[in-house]
Amino acid sequence: MTEQRHMQIGEVAERTGLSLRTIRHYEEVGLVIPSARSKGGFRLYTEADVERLMVIRRMKPLDFSLEEMRDLLDITDRLAAPDEAPAGEERERLRERLDSYRKVADARCETLRARLTMAEDFAATLQRRLETDSDRKRVQR
Repeated sequence: MTEQRHMQIGEVAERTGLSLRTIRHYEEVGLVIPSARSKGGFRLYTEADVERLMVIRRMKPLDFSLEEMRDLLDITDRLAAPDEAPAGEERERLRERLDSYRKVADARCETLRARLTMAEDFAATLQRRLETDSDRKRVQR
């Protein structure tokens, strides 16, 4: 068995772009659990923990609730379990649930793209108004 490198919470925060407080909160609500603790009681994380936090971070802008995040992580954990991977109907049921989350994510991405387009149009409108105002000011001089 290969020994995994452990990272303290500060390094994990730096790598994920999450605050220490957010990582601790995700631990409190059961989304991520440090792989180990140092002799001094410090949280120690592995690369797999960092990857899990990145999944959580990517779900956040799509407004997934903590319960949805927990459920989705449970599904992916169960499907990826090397020794206890589900088979048959259970595997298919998990894949269907995973696909439903994918569809929700796709729909939310589309909504975000539409909102971004509207925001960019608004910013362009403001820019045109500034340019028009500047042109008027020059003509008046």
